[in-house]
Amino acid sequence: MSQRILTLEDLAMAVSNRIGVEEEDAMRDANFVMDIFGFDDRVIDNVLEPEDRQLFYILEEEGMLTTEREETTLYDGREWRTHYWLFKRSSVFLMSEEEREVRRRKKAQPTEATVYGQVTDDMWASRQI
Repeated sequence: MSQRILTLEDLAMAVSNRIGVEEEDAMRDANFVMDIFGFDDRVIDNVLEPEDRQLFYILEEEGMLTTEREETTLYDGREWRTHYWLFKRSSVFLMSEEEREVRRRKKAQPTEATVYGQVTDDMWASRQI
């Protein structure tokens, strides 16, 4: 069974949906996150700069990322912890589909210009007093 590929567009749509930023900002944030993750679903925390980690915390709070850690005992008996960030793929896909549906609905709704543009001259004339 093949796993659906998480795309830049999927993540940007999810970011736009959950964080409520403009499409351009969502794409920039998604591009940054995808650059960090590369082709993996998991990335080690220490590759992030402290100011960059802030975005990861926001995405975690919104349900798009989660964390995990591994503990290893070193040869001298000390514990070593490694922290990771992971995509919550199913949540990202769900959030991106929600945003796509919102955008489809917006496109489907007629604007004033299209509604009034469909009114013929004789219809306008019949409404004049």
